[in-house]
Amino acid sequence: MLFPRISSLLNNFTDHHSHILPGVDDGVKKMEVSLKVLDHYEQLGIAEVWCTPHIMEDIPNTTDALQARFAELCEAYHGPIKLHLAAEYMMDALFEERLSQGDLLPLGDEGNQLLVETSYFTPPMDMDSILKRIKQKGYYPVLAHPERYVYMGHERYTDLKNKEIRFQLNLSSLAGAYGSEAKDKSRWILKQNYYNLAGSDLHSSHNMEYWSARAPRALKNYFKHKAKAPEPVEGPIY
Repeated sequence: MLFPRISSLLNNFTDHHSHILPGVDDGVKKMEVSLKVLDHYEQLGIAEVWCTPHIMEDIPNTTDALQARFAELCEAYHGPIKLHLAAEYMMDALFEERLSQGDLLPLGDEGNQLLVETSYFTPPMDMDSILKRIKQKGYYPVLAHPERYVYMGHERYTDLKNKEIRFQLNLSSLAGAYGSEAKDKSRWILKQNYYNLAGSDLHSSHNMEYWSARAPRALKNYFKHKAKAPEPVEGPIY
């Protein structure tokens, strides 16, 4: 087994954020690499993977094109992992257009969550209004990797959670993959029990080497904490 140190930790895990749908964004480029990643995932015991390619003004993927490419991946892959398709939406003008049209690829078994992101350095001017419109459309906003946004601090995280915005952790943040600031933020957010979902945000097969070398202790801390913490209580979508 290639990754014996973390296989038991990730057994039956669902990866809610990945860029392994080949050739559609800045993630994996070729089908054979996607299949290699999935083979590694099998060895880790991962049960389900959500493919969440970028959709933004700079990468204007269409729903139809992503669904067609996802069908090709499902046809090529014959392993036990259950594959799903959603998208990671930059909260920009293109997203506002897709949201108004209902042209979306939601996340989750119930299809009622939208994975969204912002620039790492500055938020959209009307971020809270966008998040409110997402909820008005009947979706829970899931903010991807909030620990990586340099403009956010503890007060803003708490404010967003009070507005019932869901958070998705990049697991490798806990191991310092994005620097000490993101690492410290991820640990604070985890301690507050603010995370709802977790994912790899995997963009290439090389990331697997990082997981093998540095992630085991961080993953152990994550799952240990989540096992003890109660699930966050949320109200209805409005």
